[in-house]
Amino acid sequence: MKRLGPRLEEKAARTGLWALTLITVGVLLFIIFYILRRGLPVLSLEFLTTNPMDMGKSGGIFSTVVGTVALSVLAIVIAAPFGVGTAIYLTEYTWGGPLTRIIRFGAECLAGIPSIIFGLFGFILFVTKLKFGWSILSGGLTLAFMLLPTIIRTSEEAIKSVPPAYRLVSFSLGSTKWQTVTRVVLPSALPGIVTGIVLSIGRSIGETAATIFTAGSALRMPTSLFSSTRTMSVHFYILAREGISMPKAYGTAAILIIAILGINILTYYLMNRFIKKYS
Repeated sequence: MKRLGPRLEEKAARTGLWALTLITVGVLLFIIFYILRRGLPVLSLEFLTTNPMDMGKSGGIFSTVVGTVALSVLAIVIAAPFGVGTAIYLTEYTWGGPLTRIIRFGAECLAGIPSIIFGLFGFILFVTKLKFGWSILSGGLTLAFMLLPTIIRTSEEAIKSVPPAYRLVSFSLGSTKWQTVTRVVLPSALPGIVTGIVLSIGRSIGETAATIFTAGSALRMPTSLFSSTRTMSVHFYILAREGISMPKAYGTAAILIIAILGINILTYYLMNRFIKKYS
């Protein structure tokens, strides 16, 4: 069999990669267009500012928006310090010992656990054993465990990407290890760390299995950390699965997509401004 020339191989590889990229982007755009085409006509000020009524057949999604924001904020507030701190320890304060390998192995195992298992874990530990009940606190703690692997791995890679010369210059000027980490390494790695946190926010907003087992599915407005709440993803799942109201289900899905796209666009904008400022 005659082998293709180097130029022809390069052209074929480039064409194949472009085709795969276009297919991936096309599938994404199709999903977004399909949801928005059916969901945008449902959106209105009343839909966004009123609570669901009659099991979701009427009313809006305001309480589910509040519940989603509360769960995501609580999960990030808990997971981000632990995740970034663990990444700093693994990259700056250890040198591949047994403890480092155990921590990395544990993070990789957490990343591979299905969300339904996290939901059962949160239900048994927080809802039942600790008696937090179906609440924002139970759901936020469970989501924090889910987000830890993503934040750890992305933060670790971001910190590793900082050139070693930055650290050497800082040490040569008399800086301590902690001063070097906080004033040199972390500012340089911040775009990658923020990216990991944003990815975690997107996952927490769209999570269903873990939250329905721990936060519950109450339609009333949450008033405290111990209030049961229903997130937008759970609301969409229940409306669609039970056939309660498909138009409102598509409207809820449209809000989810818009929220995730908005968060990513805003984050990339802020990251680019930060990179330009410090470059």
